[in-house]
Amino acid sequence: MKRLTLTALLAATFAGTALVSPAAYADGKEQYVPLPTYRVGPYASSGTLWWAGEIDYLRYINDVEGGINGVKLKVEEFETEWSPDRTVEVYERVKNGKDGAPVAFFFTHGTPATYALTERSAKDKISLIDPAGGQPEATNGLVFSYVFPLLLNYYSQASVGINYIAQKEGGFDKLKGKKIVTVYHDSAYGRATQPAVTVLAKKYGFEDVQIPVADPGNEQSPQWRQVREIKPDWVFLRTWGVSTPVAIKTAARFGIPADHIIGDVWAGSEADVIPAGAAATGYQALAPYPGGPEFEIHNRLRKTILEAGKSDLKDPKFFGAVYYNIGLINAALAVEALRVGQAKFGNRPLNGEEGHWAFEHLTIDDARLKQIGFYGLLQSIKLSPADHEGGGAARIQQWDGKKWVLVTDWIQADHALLRPLIEEKSAAYAKEHNITPRTLAGEN
Repeated sequence: MKRLTLTALLAATFAGTALVSPAAYADGKEQYVPLPTYRVGPYASSGTLWWAGEIDYLRYINDVEGGINGVKLKVEEFETEWSPDRTVEVYERVKNGKDGAPVAFFFTHGTPATYALTERSAKDKISLIDPAGGQPEATNGLVFSYVFPLLLNYYSQASVGINYIAQKEGGFDKLKGKKIVTVYHDSAYGRATQPAVTVLAKKYGFEDVQIPVADPGNEQSPQWRQVREIKPDWVFLRTWGVSTPVAIKTAARFGIPADHIIGDVWAGSEADVIPAGAAATGYQALAPYPGGPEFEIHNRLRKTILEAGKSDLKDPKFFGAVYYNIGLINAALAVEALRVGQAKFGNRPLNGEEGHWAFEHLTIDDARLKQIGFYGLLQSIKLSPADHEGGGAARIQQWDGKKWVLVTDWIQADHALLRPLIEEKSAAYAKEHNITPRTLAGEN
């Protein structure tokens, strides 16, 4: 994809794609929703579909449902090329809202950006929302008040993966002596599961081997030669962007069977397997965001957004793709949190502190999932001041050469095992940053 010139990039960064006209939000009845996005750069293949899903659902809320209890969403997009520095710039620009429309939360759309903004957001009292990303220890909201690694933090991703391998092997006792290799993107994202895998390996007796891949990961022969020499029973793939199809193709070249490689959340999309061709057939991945266009919300969007010519999606064949569905789920989490907040504070736009309360009290049960058309696509979720993850489950999907096929129901992470690790890491963070953890007394 052609890269922007510096002048064009700056213009794109601070100019947005609005879903509501300026005249529409001048009356103070609109909620400002800024979106740091990346349609340009090495991760554009993921981002372009993500924002299409996110924007399509928010447009559906505005155009079909008339907003949230009459409050329209003023959505504005900012190009960042997945740069945490640019995301920080966007955050500083939008944190005070726009034209009287307040900001209730900020979706970072990337783990590095979440790390970069953690201290600022606490000072500004604006929640950072990073589903299936961010710092796993931020699950402890008593220390990380304004960071939400919703749905499936990185520790839970490791646990779900091990639980699935145990299913395939015939029980947890069968894990003893197995060799499980993690090939990971050499970044905060890629390294994030390591503490959890260490704990899991100690409990179940498997051998844990970690092999890094430097960004962008266009050449991985040394890594997969090492994997072949180890002769692992299973491989976790924790890559991102162009490094994932390279990994799948290189693994095949070195004789590593695709059906014994499990991608994590961010290595399990069409953008990861289609470029890998036949080598990807049989490849599996964690799916808190399952692929497929046949959930009820897709039926609603197909009629009211796609067929009405209102979709942000440029190629209809990717309707229901994994990243499109990631966008839908992210948008639905935002909308449902705003509904929860309005139920307490009134049917009006929410500010940062009100948005924070809303996310800490967000519950979406199966009945609600059916009402909004997300049953089967989104897991049930219940957040609290002490638990900023709220879900902790994923399904496993497998690539059959043409489409993703779900091969399991929801698999829960081992929260009892992981919580002490979260407490330990968050306590260390609190000590380092002179934070006095909140208590639950008086929380309501």
